Amino acid sequence: MPSIDSICYASRLRNVNAAVKFWFSILTLALCVAGRSVCISLLVLLVNSMLITARSGLAWKRYGKLLAAPLTFLLLATAAIVISISRRPLSAFAIPAGSWYVTAGWDSLAYGGRLMLTALACVSCLYFLSVTTPVTDILGVLESLRCPRLFLELMLLIYRYIFLLLSLASVLTTAQQSRLGNRDFRTFLRSFGALGQALFVQSIVRSRLSWQAMESRCYQGQVNVLHPKQPVKKSQVLLTALFELLLLALVIIRRCQLWILF
Repeated sequence: MPSIDSICYASRLRNVNAAVKFWFSILTLALCVAGRSVCISLLVLLVNSMLITARSGLAWKRYGKLLAAPLTFLLLATAAIVISISRRPLSAFAIPAGSWYVTAGWDSLAYGGRLMLTALACVSCLYFLSVTTPVTDILGVLESLRCPRLFLELMLLIYRYIFLLLSLASVLTTAQQSRLGNRDFRTFLRSFGALGQALFVQSIVRSRLSWQAMESRCYQGQVNVLHPKQPVKKSQVLLTALFELLLLALVIIRRCQLWILF
């Protein structure tokens, strides 16, 4: 599967103004967290999924693979919150284990489901930004917001090294598998240790080579990146503003309902 960096450069929304996509993602995420409602979360998840697949051009299968990792983590984390071990069985289910019960109540299941859906909707907001906007464009938006230059350069270098180390780890893993380095558990542990050692050494070597390459290109403490000029279309701003106003109205209605209940 290609990296997110490759996906965003091939996206059909690549040339949309980066500031519009940035504020759409950030505001939508903030309102989704503020609302913590099933309705708002489903709306955000549906809209982001349609933008990523139908508008951006990413296949549903590939999008599902991107969501698989955070979804697995959310399922495990939500299960740890919802399921409890008690001497008294709760309303949803109760599995006896001696004199104790592995149990959960309907209220906790509803809370866990709402929490997981909200988190998944927030993940979709970040995925929309990451699969449609290269990191250099995001850094350009942050630079216009007067973020510290050192912070932006660290972001750029760390982002670059993440993919570099992932590529190197993939090559080393393929080499180990071709030599039956994972044929049993003992060999797997030995190969995993060798992989970590090789990655550590190679990361130091690559960092030294990168520093020499930057100095040879007259690096003076600042990484200069060309940011493409992407015009801001009024239709995009209008649609973004209408969607955010809709979410804000839903959040206000949600909060009013909670105040009435209490």
